[in-house]
Amino acid sequence: MKRILLLPLVVALTMTPSINAKTIEVEIHGMTCALCVDSLNRKFNKMAGVEEVAVSMKMKKVRLETKEKSPTTTMIKQAILDAGFTPIKVTVISNEDANN
Repeated sequence: MKRILLLPLVVALTMTPSINAKTIEVEIHGMTCALCVDSLNRKFNKMAGVEEVAVSMKMKKVRLETKEKSPTTTMIKQAILDAGFTPIKVTVISNEDANN
């Protein structure tokens, strides 16, 4: 009986972070090598509010899974500029949009 009651609680707790999260994709100009990818990975892994980072040199994009309100797109653009690259297009995808 206890297992039956615990299962919905565990599922609800594991789903909560994804409900309050958002995905941000940024097209980047200037990424040409594996060191560029590594530089951006390190930069975003240190940034508060970023839960997951995926950098694609082939697609020239960074995809970030973030908490709902942090970091802002301005902060993300500035981090890209500070790393020596140019943000071209920023797309914010809320998890509600992705699930529908």
